Amino acid sequence: METSRNPRRRTLLALTAVTATLSLATTACGGDAAGEAKSADGKAKVTVLRSNGAIFEPLYIAEQQGYFKDAGLDVTIKAGAQDTSQNAPSVLNGEAQFAMTDSSGFLKSAAQDMPLRIVTGLQSATTKTAPTDGLLVKKSSSIESFSDLEGKTVGISALGGTIQFICEYLVQKDGGDPKKVKFVALPTTSLTDAATSGKTDAIFSFGPFYAAAKESGLRTIGNGMNDLPGMVQGVLFSSQKYLASNGDTAKKFIDAVAKAITYANAHPTAVKAIDKKYTQVPAAYIDKHDTNYYDKNLDTTVMRTVITKMHEFDLLDKEPKDSAIYWDQAPTSGGE
Repeated sequence: METSRNPRRRTLLALTAVTATLSLATTACGGDAAGEAKSADGKAKVTVLRSNGAIFEPLYIAEQQGYFKDAGLDVTIKAGAQDTSQNAPSVLNGEAQFAMTDSSGFLKSAAQDMPLRIVTGLQSATTKTAPTDGLLVKKSSSIESFSDLEGKTVGISALGGTIQFICEYLVQKDGGDPKKVKFVALPTTSLTDAATSGKTDAIFSFGPFYAAAKESGLRTIGNGMNDLPGMVQGVLFSSQKYLASNGDTAKKFIDAVAKAITYANAHPTAVKAIDKKYTQVPAAYIDKHDTNYYDKNLDTTVMRTVITKMHEFDLLDKEPKDSAIYWDQAPTSGGE
């Protein structure tokens, strides 16, 4: 179990190690991590690393509906790191061309000037649907609001990312002090047990795991990330080097994902079938609950709020500029 109130030092050390590893990998590969491989039938070969928890469903829908194939792509989908911000090395050294992470996880890399760019969104917080993530406690817990988390321990899937950020943001918004909250990193599948057993005072879960946690008897507080509408929750990113050399392929890839997002929002049964196959949540829970609402759009105004607050909470070493975050063909908007 990894614990931290302030993961900044650990993040800086990890990114320093990543940089050294990438230097060695680039040298070993002759300095070219952006070349485009082709399948036997001439399709561009692409590997994408997904998350282990949720929001990856459009990738499999694009595969199942033939959107990748129709775009001339031979796509391999693989499970990435538990902490998706750690997928960056695989993208930078060419082991994968695209990877998923949460927006805050990406911003940690951008703040270190790593040559990565977001190519598309996958999901953003919205008031259009009921929350699919949020804070949960035992019914008998004395915690009634986010400010009550002061002095308490909260279990989350990874330190320093979007989930830790939204917890700290909502604690501050509720009048509490985020610095007085302790966060512990646990496997997503273990979060519910951590709360019910008293290992943690609260957890912040998401997707089908959130639904299952509620069904198990845990009590929700607030509306999760929907309390900051427009906050980007899941993204796909690539390396600048790959995008510079393979922009046409990258555009075909994100267009296929966009089609899959539209399909996913219109066909929840297809999403649930994927969740049954690739998550450990019981099928009965999946059948009884609504699916995620997917969104390719990247609200740069809300993202700037996230950046400013992450820096204030000491989750970012500095505030990266927009030019260090988005690919120039990514579906961005300035917000309302």
